[in-house]
Amino acid sequence: MAHNSGMNNTFDYLILGGGSAGSVLAARLSEDGATRVALVETGGDGRDFLIRTPAGAVAMLPTKINNYGYETVPQPGLNGRRGYQPRGRGLGGSSAINAMVYVRGHRADYDQWAALGNPGWSYDEVLPFFKRAENNERLCDDYHGRGGPLNVADLRSGNPFQQHFLDAVRQAGFPLNGDFNGAEQEGLGVYQVTQINGERCSAARAYLHPLLSDTKRRLNLEVITGATAERILFDGRRATGAAIRYRGELINFTATREVIVCGGAINSPQLLMLSGIGDAALLRQHGIEPVHHLPGVGMNLQDHPDFIFGFASPSTELIGFTPAGLLRMLGEMWRYGWRRRGMLTTNFAECGGFLKLSPASPTPDIQLHFVVALVEDHARKLNYRHGFSCHVCLLRPKSRGSIRLASARAADAPLIDPAFLQHEDDLEQMVQAFRLTRKLLRAPALTAHASKEMFTAGIETDDDIRRVLRERVDTVYHPVGSCRMGNDDLAVVDAELRVHGIEALRVVDASIMPTLIGGNTNAPTIMIAEKAAALIRSPRGSAAALAPAA
Repeated sequence: MAHNSGMNNTFDYLILGGGSAGSVLAARLSEDGATRVALVETGGDGRDFLIRTPAGAVAMLPTKINNYGYETVPQPGLNGRRGYQPRGRGLGGSSAINAMVYVRGHRADYDQWAALGNPGWSYDEVLPFFKRAENNERLCDDYHGRGGPLNVADLRSGNPFQQHFLDAVRQAGFPLNGDFNGAEQEGLGVYQVTQINGERCSAARAYLHPLLSDTKRRLNLEVITGATAERILFDGRRATGAAIRYRGELINFTATREVIVCGGAINSPQLLMLSGIGDAALLRQHGIEPVHHLPGVGMNLQDHPDFIFGFASPSTELIGFTPAGLLRMLGEMWRYGWRRRGMLTTNFAECGGFLKLSPASPTPDIQLHFVVALVEDHARKLNYRHGFSCHVCLLRPKSRGSIRLASARAADAPLIDPAFLQHEDDLEQMVQAFRLTRKLLRAPALTAHASKEMFTAGIETDDDIRRVLRERVDTVYHPVGSCRMGNDDLAVVDAELRVHGIEALRVVDASIMPTLIGGNTNAPTIMIAEKAAALIRSPRGSAAALAPAA
C-alpha cells in the first residue's frame, strides 16, 4: 500500500479520501482497465484486528485509534459544552469504526432531494444503487440486492436482550418491523448490520481490499495510505491535481480527467477552503487567495441531536467491566475465535427503529438505538457495571451549523459547529422524543432487568427534561450537508456532484446531502458513491447510460 516515489504521479482520476465514498469510487472507476486511478488516504490500511472485530469499536470510538476524534466549538444549545465528533481515519473511513447499522433512510428523504432541484436523486432513482452495493444474506425482494460488494447480515451475538426489547415494544404498543429498508420504515426491531461471517464489513473490506490482494491486484489502481492532501491544484478554474504530503515530502499528483474529493462532511469543505474555494472574505482572513468565491462551502452542516438513557442491570448478558463480566468475556473470546459468534460480534446498538411523535407525522420523527452496554459520553466515561442504554435522536432537526477553517494548515482540525438545539423546535421535539422513548423503557420486559436509572431518575416535568437534554445531548455521528447539492447561490455541487464554477472537480460523500436523511448515514454515503461512479463513467454524463445491477 506504500507509494513508490519513483512512480509516475499522473492519473486519470485522483480520489482524495479513502473513506466509505472513496473506497467505492476507487473500486468502481478502476473497473475500466484503461483508466488509471489513485486513492490518497491520511490514515492506515483499515485491516487491523480492532476494525475486523465488531466489538473493537469500543476501543476506537472514544480514542484516536483509527479516529480523528474531533471536538466541536462550544455549543450554546448544550450549555456551552463542546461536543465530540469521532470520524474514521484510514481506509473505510467511518465505516471502519461505526456501529455497522444498515439503514438507508426514508423514501421521502430522496424525493425531497429531487424536489429541491436535484434531478436523478428521487427514491426510485437511487434505489438501484442501494441494491447494486448490497449483498443481503436474508432479504431478497424489490428493495434488496444480492451479489453486491457490501455484505448485510443479521447479528450473530445471540443476545437475549434482543427478545426483551421486542417484548417491551409489544407491551408499549409500538409497531414491530423486520426490515427498516423495505416498504415501511416505521416500527422497532433488530437491526441488520454490515458484517460478514461475524466480522465488520467496512467499505474498504467490501470494495477495496479484494483489489489489493496478490491474486486480484488491480494494476491500474494505486492506493497511497499515510498521505494527506494539503490542497487541490488548479490551472485557472480547472482542477489539475493535488499537493500531497507523504513522509514529510510534498508531492504534486496530476489528474488528467478529474479530482474527486471524498473527505466527508468535515474534511471535504476544509480541503476546498484550503484550496481557495469558499467564501472569499473568510479565506482571505487566513491568507488564502480565493480561486473561486463559493460561499456555501462549509455551510448547511446538519447532524442528529441524540440523547442516551442508561440503566444499570445485574445481567452478565450485557457488557460490563466486572469480575463476572471479564470472566465471561474470556469464554466469549474463545467463542469468537472459533465460531465468529457471540458477544464480540455485537455492534452494541443491536436493536432500535423509527417512531412518529404524532400520528399526523408523514414520516418517522425519531430513531432509537438500543445498546447492550451502559454508555456515557461516547464510552469516554466508563461505567464498570453491567447495563443497557437507549439512544433517541431527532431525524430532521431544523438547526443548521457550519465547518470553518481554524487556520490555513491542513494539519489543524477545522472549527466544527453542528449548532445542536439552536432551533427551539428541535428542543421541543426532543422533549416529546424523551417521553415517547421512556414509554418503551418503562415496559415490564425491560424494567425487570433494570436495577437503577442512571441519568434520568426523577426527571419528570418538561422543564426537567429540557435541562437534562441540554446537559447530555450530543451527536449520534451523522454529520452531513457541508458541501450541499443544489442549484442556488449557496449550493456547492450540482446534481452530478460537480463543484459549481470549477471544471474537473467533484465532491462525493455525505457532505453533498441537501438535507439530513431519516436514519444512519453510511449506507446512503455508499449509495452516493455508487451513483457518482455511474455518472462519471457514463459517456452521456447520466446514470441512465450505465444500468445498475439488481
